[in-house]
Amino acid sequence: MSRLDAALAAIDAANDADPDLREGRPAARLYGERMSAELDRLFPDAPDRLRIAARGQHIERWHLRRADYAQGRAGYLEWRRDLARHHAARVGEIMAGAGYPPEEAEAAGRMIRKEGLKRDSEVQALEDVICFVFLKWYFAPFSETQDVGKLHRIVEKTARKMSAPARARVLAEFDLPEDLAAAFRQ
Repeated sequence: MSRLDAALAAIDAANDADPDLREGRPAARLYGERMSAELDRLFPDAPDRLRIAARGQHIERWHLRRADYAQGRAGYLEWRRDLARHHAARVGEIMAGAGYPPEEAEAAGRMIRKEGLKRDSEVQALEDVICFVFLKWYFAPFSETQDVGKLHRIVEKTARKMSAPARARVLAEFDLPEDLAAAFRQ
């Protein structure tokens, strides 16, 4: 088994313990598989560290529950920072166990923590994949829970995080209502 296969299998094994089975399978495992599939489609020549970061981007997400943090934006942001640190640390441990050097594990951790967004091509590639996965699999059910104004703000934030080529692909690949598509034209 290659180092890459070993790392991906370890991430999958960890995510198999996710108690969220709403879609009939552990949610974190399914999300990781969707991330890998979208990465393969958008960036077929991605290096191992990006492949591992994509698969492990939500590793063991259920360990840090949103309900354990303060309500409001500050609590939400603290939860997200703690999640990113946890995901990056776990992926780093897995990469070390699979035989990757520390600098590769640290690079994957930077991607997961989104350090260098808009400045580092691999961090940006991971963010583009995250946004595509959200739009493809999670946007429709999520949009049913949001009021129109908040939904527009979320779509605008999503579009701002994406690279220009990724925004162009969204417009080509998704049939968005005009009011939402406008966010991806900026």
